[in-house]
Amino acid sequence: MGVYLSTPKTDKASADGENDRVRFGLSSMQGWRTTMEDAHAALPDLDDCTSFFGVYDGHGGKAVSKFCARHLHKQVLINEANSSGDLPASVYKAFLRMDEMMKGQRGWRELTELGDKGNKISGMLEGIIWSPKGGDAEDLGGGWGTEEGPNSNFPGPTSGSTACVAVIRNDQLIVANAGDSRCVISRKGQAYNLSTDHKPDLEGEKERILNAGGFVVAGRVNGSLNLSRAIGDMELKQNEVLPAEKQIVTAEPELKTVKLSEDDEFIVLACDGIWDCMSSQEVVDFVHKHLETEDKLSDVCEKLLNHCVAPTSGGEGCDNMTVIIVQFKKPLSSAATSSTEKSAATAEEMRPNELNGPDDPLK
Repeated sequence: MGVYLSTPKTDKASADGENDRVRFGLSSMQGWRTTMEDAHAALPDLDDCTSFFGVYDGHGGKAVSKFCARHLHKQVLINEANSSGDLPASVYKAFLRMDEMMKGQRGWRELTELGDKGNKISGMLEGIIWSPKGGDAEDLGGGWGTEEGPNSNFPGPTSGSTACVAVIRNDQLIVANAGDSRCVISRKGQAYNLSTDHKPDLEGEKERILNAGGFVVAGRVNGSLNLSRAIGDMELKQNEVLPAEKQIVTAEPELKTVKLSEDDEFIVLACDGIWDCMSSQEVVDFVHKHLETEDKLSDVCEKLLNHCVAPTSGGEGCDNMTVIIVQFKKPLSSAATSSTEKSAATAEEMRPNELNGPDDPLK
Protein backbone atom coordinates (compact mmCIF):
# COMPACT_ATOMS: atom_id res chain seq x y z
CA MET A 1 0.00 0.00 0.00
CA GLY A 2 2.95 2.35 0.59
CA VAL A 3 2.19 5.99 1.39
CA TYR A 4 -1.30 5.82 -0.16
CA LEU A 5 -4.52 4.11 0.83
CA SER A 6 -6.45 1.92 -1.61
CA THR A 7 -9.33 4.43 -1.42
CA PRO A 8 -9.21 7.97 -0.03
CA LYS A 9 -10.62 8.93 3.35
CA THR A 10 -12.94 11.79 2.42
CA ASP A 11 -14.57 12.26 5.82
CA LYS A 12 -14.03 15.86 6.86
CA ALA A 13 -13.51 17.66 10.14
CA SER A 14 -15.21 21.04 9.73
CA ALA A 15 -16.14 24.01 11.89
CA ASP A 16 -17.54 27.54 11.71
CA GLY A 17 -17.37 30.53 14.02
CA GLU A 18 -17.60 34.29 14.16
CA ASN A 19 -17.44 37.42 16.26
CA ASP A 20 -18.14 41.07 15.50
CA ARG A 21 -14.99 41.37 13.34
CA VAL A 22 -14.73 38.18 11.30
CA ARG A 23 -16.45 34.94 10.47
CA PHE A 24 -14.59 31.78 9.52
CA GLY A 25 -15.06 28.28 8.22
CA LEU A 26 -12.56 25.43 8.04
CA SER A 27 -12.29 21.85 6.91
CA SER A 28 -9.61 19.16 6.83
CA MET A 29 -9.45 15.78 5.12
CA GLN A 30 -6.97 12.90 5.26
CA GLY A 31 -7.45 11.97 1.60
CA TRP A 32 -5.22 9.30 0.07
CA ARG A 33 -2.48 9.47 2.70
CA THR A 34 -2.16 6.61 5.19
CA THR A 35 -2.08 9.07 8.10
CA MET A 36 -3.38 12.57 8.83
CA GLU A 37 -0.51 14.90 9.68
CA ASP A 38 -2.20 18.31 9.30
CA ALA A 39 -3.36 20.40 12.25
CA HIS A 40 -4.95 23.81 12.62
CA ALA A 41 -5.96 26.52 15.08
CA ALA A 42 -8.90 28.91 14.73
CA LEU A 43 -9.40 31.41 17.54
CA PRO A 44 -11.51 34.41 16.56
CA ASP A 45 -11.11 35.74 20.12
CA LEU A 46 -7.46 35.18 21.01
CA ASP A 47 -7.95 38.26 23.16
CA ASP A 48 -10.45 41.13 23.16
CA CYS A 49 -9.13 42.66 19.91
CA THR A 50 -7.14 39.84 18.27
CA SER A 51 -8.07 36.87 16.09
CA PHE A 52 -5.66 34.01 15.28
CA PHE A 53 -5.82 31.40 12.51
CA GLY A 54 -3.13 28.87 11.59
CA VAL A 55 -2.54 25.81 9.42
CA TYR A 56 0.22 23.33 10.22
CA ASP A 57 1.28 20.67 7.70
CA GLY A 58 3.30 17.92 9.38
CA HIS A 59 5.84 15.61 7.78
CA GLY A 60 7.40 12.50 9.27
CA GLY A 61 4.53 12.30 11.77
CA LYS A 62 1.75 14.37 13.28
CA ALA A 63 3.31 15.32 16.62
CA VAL A 64 4.97 18.61 15.60
CA SER A 65 1.95 19.99 13.76
CA LYS A 66 -0.27 19.17 16.74
CA PHE A 67 2.26 20.72 19.12
CA CYS A 68 2.17 23.95 17.11
CA ALA A 69 -1.63 23.96 17.01
CA ARG A 70 -1.65 23.60 20.78
CA HIS A 71 1.04 26.13 21.70
CA LEU A 72 2.02 28.67 19.04
CA HIS A 73 -0.89 31.06 19.56
CA LYS A 74 -0.37 30.95 23.33
CA GLN A 75 3.23 32.00 22.89
CA VAL A 76 2.10 34.96 20.77
CA LEU A 77 -0.01 36.15 23.69
CA ILE A 78 2.50 35.71 26.51
CA ASN A 79 5.57 37.08 24.73
CA GLU A 80 6.76 40.35 26.23
CA ALA A 81 6.81 41.93 22.75
CA ASN A 82 3.03 41.57 22.59
CA SER A 83 2.70 43.19 26.01
CA SER A 84 4.65 46.20 24.71
CA GLY A 85 2.42 46.45 21.61
CA ASP A 86 4.81 44.87 19.08
CA LEU A 87 2.57 42.09 17.81
CA PRO A 88 4.66 41.19 14.71
CA ALA A 89 7.75 40.66 16.87
CA SER A 90 5.73 38.47 19.23
CA VAL A 91 4.51 36.32 16.32
CA TYR A 92 8.06 36.07 14.98
CA LYS A 93 9.45 34.91 18.33
CA ALA A 94 6.62 32.41 18.82
CA PHE A 95 7.75 30.48 15.73
CA LEU A 96 11.33 30.14 16.99
CA ARG A 97 10.07 29.33 20.47
CA MET A 98 8.40 26.15 19.21
CA ASP A 99 11.80 24.51 18.52
CA GLU A 100 13.04 25.46 21.98
CA MET A 101 9.95 24.07 23.69
CA MET A 102 10.18 20.70 21.92
CA LYS A 103 13.60 19.90 23.39
CA GLY A 104 14.36 18.15 26.66
CA GLN A 105 12.32 15.88 28.89
CA ARG A 106 9.17 17.98 28.73
CA GLY A 107 9.24 18.39 24.95
CA TRP A 108 9.81 14.67 24.50
CA ARG A 109 6.92 13.82 26.81
CA GLU A 110 4.43 16.05 25.04
CA LEU A 111 5.51 15.01 21.54
CA THR A 112 5.12 11.39 22.63
CA GLU A 113 1.61 12.14 23.84
CA LEU A 114 0.73 13.84 20.56
CA GLY A 115 2.34 11.23 18.33
CA ASP A 116 1.24 7.86 17.06
CA LYS A 117 -0.14 5.04 19.17
CA GLY A 118 3.17 3.22 19.52
CA ASN A 119 4.79 6.34 20.91
CA LYS A 120 1.93 6.79 23.37
CA ILE A 121 2.57 3.29 24.74
CA SER A 122 6.23 4.16 25.05
CA GLY A 123 5.26 7.29 26.96
CA MET A 124 3.07 5.29 29.34
CA LEU A 125 5.94 2.94 30.11
CA GLU A 126 8.28 5.86 30.67
CA GLY A 127 5.72 7.41 33.03
CA ILE A 128 5.86 4.34 35.24
CA ILE A 129 9.59 4.85 35.67
CA TRP A 130 9.46 8.63 36.01
CA SER A 131 6.31 10.56 36.79
CA PRO A 132 6.22 14.29 36.01
CA LYS A 133 5.11 16.83 38.58
CA GLY A 134 1.35 17.27 38.53
CA GLY A 135 -0.35 20.46 37.45
CA ASP A 136 2.35 21.64 35.07
CA ALA A 137 0.70 20.77 31.75
CA GLU A 138 -0.58 24.29 31.17
CA ASP A 139 2.52 26.12 32.41
CA LEU A 140 3.56 28.23 29.44
CA GLY A 141 6.45 30.05 31.03
CA GLY A 142 10.19 29.51 31.16
CA GLY A 143 10.05 26.06 32.76
CA TRP A 144 10.17 24.35 29.38
CA GLY A 145 13.32 22.32 28.85
CA THR A 146 14.44 22.45 32.49
CA GLU A 147 12.81 19.26 33.78
CA GLU A 148 15.00 16.31 34.66
CA GLY A 149 14.17 12.83 33.49
CA PRO A 150 15.16 9.98 31.17
CA ASN A 151 15.06 12.29 28.13
CA SER A 152 16.53 15.50 29.52
CA ASN A 153 19.01 15.63 26.63
CA PHE A 154 16.38 15.12 23.93
CA PRO A 155 17.54 17.39 21.04
CA GLY A 156 14.07 17.84 19.57
CA PRO A 157 12.05 15.96 16.96
CA THR A 158 13.34 14.69 13.62
CA SER A 159 9.83 15.15 12.23
CA GLY A 160 8.58 18.64 11.44
CA SER A 161 5.77 20.91 10.30
CA THR A 162 5.10 23.99 8.24
CA ALA A 163 3.34 26.90 9.94
CA CYS A 164 1.30 29.60 8.25
CA VAL A 165 -0.66 31.89 10.54
CA ALA A 166 -2.78 35.02 10.19
CA VAL A 167 -3.25 37.35 13.15
CA ILE A 168 -5.84 40.14 12.93
CA ARG A 169 -5.85 43.02 15.40
CA ASN A 170 -8.17 45.95 14.65
CA ASP A 171 -7.44 46.78 10.98
CA GLN A 172 -3.99 45.18 10.99
CA LEU A 173 -3.36 41.77 9.42
CA ILE A 174 -0.08 40.00 10.15
CA VAL A 175 0.79 36.86 8.21
CA ALA A 176 3.76 34.72 9.29
CA ASN A 177 4.93 31.71 7.34
CA ALA A 178 7.61 29.04 7.49
CA GLY A 179 7.31 26.35 4.82
CA ASP A 180 5.08 25.81 1.80
CA SER A 181 1.62 26.35 3.27
CA ARG A 182 0.18 29.63 2.00
CA CYS A 183 -2.03 32.58 2.88
CA VAL A 184 -3.86 34.50 0.14
CA ILE A 185 -6.05 37.60 0.44
CA SER A 186 -8.89 38.54 -1.90
CA ARG A 187 -9.01 42.27 -2.57
CA LYS A 188 -11.83 43.21 -4.97
CA GLY A 189 -11.71 39.65 -6.27
CA GLN A 190 -7.98 39.78 -7.00
CA ALA A 191 -5.73 37.23 -5.26
CA TYR A 192 -2.56 38.45 -3.56
CA ASN A 193 -0.11 36.07 -1.91
CA LEU A 194 0.72 37.08 1.63
CA SER A 195 3.37 34.39 2.05
CA THR A 196 6.25 32.82 0.16
CA ASP A 197 6.37 29.06 -0.51
CA HIS A 198 9.76 28.22 1.02
CA LYS A 199 11.34 25.78 -1.41
CA PRO A 200 15.04 24.77 -1.46
CA ASP A 201 15.60 26.02 -5.02
CA LEU A 202 14.74 29.64 -4.16
CA GLU A 203 17.94 31.67 -4.41
CA GLY A 204 17.93 33.03 -0.85
CA GLU A 205 16.91 29.69 0.65
CA LYS A 206 19.56 27.75 -1.26
CA GLU A 207 22.24 30.24 -0.22
CA ARG A 208 21.38 29.75 3.46
CA ILE A 209 21.32 25.96 3.08
CA LEU A 210 24.76 25.87 1.44
CA ASN A 211 26.28 28.34 3.91
CA ALA A 212 25.09 26.15 6.79
CA GLY A 213 26.77 23.07 5.32
CA GLY A 214 23.78 21.51 3.60
CA PHE A 215 23.05 20.77 -0.04
CA VAL A 216 20.12 20.69 -2.43
CA VAL A 217 19.52 17.81 -4.84
CA ALA A 218 16.39 17.16 -6.90
CA GLY A 219 14.70 20.09 -5.15
CA ARG A 220 15.20 18.59 -1.69
CA VAL A 221 17.28 19.69 1.29
CA ASN A 222 20.06 17.14 1.80
CA GLY A 223 18.14 14.96 -0.64
CA SER A 224 15.19 14.47 1.71
CA LEU A 225 13.06 17.49 2.70
CA ASN A 226 11.18 19.30 -0.11
CA LEU A 227 10.80 22.55 1.82
CA SER A 228 13.44 24.84 3.28
CA ARG A 229 11.76 26.25 6.41
CA ALA A 230 9.91 24.30 9.06
CA ILE A 231 9.38 23.91 12.77
CA GLY A 232 11.08 20.76 14.04
CA ASP A 233 13.44 18.75 11.76
CA MET A 234 16.11 19.22 14.39
CA GLU A 235 18.69 17.04 12.64
CA LEU A 236 18.93 19.85 10.07
CA LYS A 237 19.53 22.51 12.76
CA GLN A 238 22.72 21.19 14.34
CA ASN A 239 25.33 23.78 13.29
CA GLU A 240 26.44 25.05 16.70
CA VAL A 241 28.16 28.18 15.39
CA LEU A 242 25.08 29.50 13.62
CA PRO A 243 21.91 31.09 15.07
CA ALA A 244 18.49 29.50 14.49
CA GLU A 245 17.81 31.84 11.55
CA LYS A 246 20.88 30.59 9.62
CA GLN A 247 20.51 26.81 9.99
CA ILE A 248 20.10 24.47 7.01
CA VAL A 249 16.38 24.45 7.76
CA THR A 250 15.01 27.27 9.89
CA ALA A 251 11.77 27.96 11.71
CA GLU A 252 12.25 31.70 11.10
CA PRO A 253 9.01 33.03 9.61
CA GLU A 254 8.67 35.61 6.89
CA LEU A 255 6.23 38.30 7.96
CA LYS A 256 3.85 40.40 5.92
CA THR A 257 1.81 43.19 7.51
CA VAL A 258 -1.23 44.63 5.74
CA LYS A 259 -3.56 47.44 6.75
CA LEU A 260 -7.00 46.12 5.90
CA SER A 261 -9.41 48.23 3.89
CA GLU A 262 -13.01 48.04 2.71
CA ASP A 263 -11.75 46.35 -0.46
CA ASP A 264 -10.52 43.28 1.45
CA GLU A 265 -13.05 40.45 1.40
CA PHE A 266 -11.43 37.33 2.87
CA ILE A 267 -8.22 35.38 3.33
CA VAL A 268 -7.58 31.72 2.62
CA LEU A 269 -5.01 29.75 4.60
CA ALA A 270 -4.25 26.27 3.31
CA CYS A 271 -1.56 23.63 3.25
CA ASP A 272 0.18 22.68 0.01
CA GLY A 273 -2.31 19.90 -0.66
CA ILE A 274 -4.57 22.68 -1.96
CA TRP A 275 -1.97 24.85 -3.70
CA ASP A 276 -0.51 21.86 -5.56
CA CYS A 277 -3.88 21.56 -7.30
CA MET A 278 -5.00 25.18 -7.77
CA SER A 279 -3.39 28.60 -8.15
CA SER A 280 -4.07 31.39 -5.67
CA GLN A 281 -6.40 33.14 -8.10
CA GLU A 282 -8.25 29.92 -8.88
CA VAL A 283 -8.91 29.37 -5.18
CA VAL A 284 -10.14 32.96 -4.72
CA ASP A 285 -12.41 32.60 -7.75
CA PHE A 286 -13.73 29.27 -6.41
CA VAL A 287 -14.52 30.80 -3.01
CA HIS A 288 -16.24 33.81 -4.61
CA LYS A 289 -18.41 31.54 -6.75
CA HIS A 290 -19.55 29.33 -3.87
CA LEU A 291 -20.11 32.19 -1.44
CA GLU A 292 -23.09 33.05 -3.65
CA THR A 293 -24.82 29.74 -2.87
CA GLU A 294 -23.46 28.55 0.49
CA ASP A 295 -24.42 30.01 3.86
CA LYS A 296 -21.64 28.34 5.85
CA LEU A 297 -17.99 28.99 5.07
CA SER A 298 -17.15 25.42 6.10
CA ASP A 299 -19.37 24.19 3.25
CA VAL A 300 -17.27 26.24 0.82
CA CYS A 301 -14.14 24.68 2.35
CA GLU A 302 -15.56 21.17 1.95
CA LYS A 303 -16.39 21.81 -1.69
CA LEU A 304 -12.83 23.03 -2.23
CA LEU A 305 -11.44 19.81 -0.75
CA ASN A 306 -13.75 17.70 -2.91
CA HIS A 307 -12.63 19.68 -5.96
CA CYS A 308 -8.94 19.04 -5.20
CA VAL A 309 -8.91 15.37 -4.17
CA ALA A 310 -7.55 13.14 -6.94
CA PRO A 311 -9.71 10.38 -8.46
CA THR A 312 -6.78 7.93 -8.30
CA SER A 313 -3.73 7.66 -6.07
CA GLY A 314 -0.40 9.19 -6.98
CA GLY A 315 0.51 12.78 -7.84
CA GLU A 316 -1.41 15.97 -7.17
CA GLY A 317 -4.55 15.79 -5.09
CA CYS A 318 -3.35 12.93 -2.90
CA ASP A 319 -1.99 14.88 0.07
CA ASN A 320 -3.68 15.70 3.37
CA MET A 321 -5.70 18.88 2.90
CA THR A 322 -6.64 21.66 5.32
CA VAL A 323 -8.19 25.03 4.50
CA ILE A 324 -9.45 27.99 6.54
CA ILE A 325 -11.48 30.86 5.05
CA VAL A 326 -11.69 34.04 7.12
CA GLN A 327 -14.18 36.65 5.92
CA PHE A 328 -13.92 40.23 7.12
CA LYS A 329 -17.09 41.86 8.40
CA LYS A 330 -17.89 45.41 7.36
CA PRO A 331 -17.20 48.01 8.44
CA LEU A 332 -13.69 47.19 9.57
CA SER A 333 -12.47 48.70 12.81
CA SER A 334 -10.06 51.53 12.10
CA ALA A 335 -8.98 51.92 15.71
CA ALA A 336 -5.31 51.53 14.88
CA THR A 337 -3.20 52.88 17.68
CA SER A 338 0.26 54.33 17.50
CA SER A 339 1.58 51.04 18.84
CA THR A 340 0.05 49.05 15.98
CA GLU A 341 1.46 51.51 13.48
CA LYS A 342 4.85 50.98 15.05
CA SER A 343 4.32 47.22 14.83
CA ALA A 344 3.71 47.40 11.09
CA ALA A 345 7.03 49.18 10.61
CA THR A 346 8.78 46.61 12.79
CA ALA A 347 7.39 43.76 10.70
CA GLU A 348 8.72 45.24 7.48
CA GLU A 349 12.13 45.75 9.05
CA MET A 350 12.18 42.09 10.08
CA ARG A 351 11.34 40.82 6.60
CA PRO A 352 14.46 40.50 4.44
CA ASN A 353 12.60 40.10 1.14
CA GLU A 354 9.53 41.81 -0.32
CA LEU A 355 6.83 39.33 -1.28
CA ASN A 356 5.47 41.54 -4.05
CA GLY A 357 6.81 44.22 -6.34
CA PRO A 358 7.11 47.97 -5.79
CA ASP A 359 3.60 48.57 -7.13
CA ASP A 360 2.03 46.03 -4.78
CA PRO A 361 -1.30 47.56 -3.64
CA LEU A 362 -1.03 45.72 -0.33
CA LYS A 363 2.00 47.69 0.78
